Amino acid sequence: MTSARRWRPGWVLGGYVALDALCVGAGMGVPIFCIALGLPVGYYAARAAATGMAGTKAALSKVLRVGAATSAVTFLMMAVIWGPCGAMLFGPASDLARFGIPLILYEPTASFIGWLVLMIFISPFLQLLTTVFAAQLMLLWVLPPADEERP
Repeated sequence: MTSARRWRPGWVLGGYVALDALCVGAGMGVPIFCIALGLPVGYYAARAAATGMAGTKAALSKVLRVGAATSAVTFLMMAVIWGPCGAMLFGPASDLARFGIPLILYEPTASFIGWLVLMIFISPFLQLLTTVFAAQLMLLWVLPPADEERP
């Protein structure tokens, strides 16, 4: 873990952005692989936080900051990819039924709005939850039990 401490934050962020872009591309704009990427990111974020921090609260807050940063990167990518499609809601010639999304709400306009909300807002939040979940599991193994922390 000492080699990970020597990495520059700019290189780590750049590598993550490239990996997240690869996951977005592999999912063809649907961030299912980005959500799954939250598992190893949470694991390594918790591992780095547990070795570098003294207390549980500091480690948990660092993990939450890392998770929020990764979620923000995915949010920006999804906003760039799916945001321009929102203009189709106001176009009179837009055929939302043939856009290629699942019509799970039985109405093309409602399904399209639901799809955009899912892609732009809910998927990055799910990535945050996945990152925090993996970090919590890692911290359960690494951090000492609560009775050993008390003076």
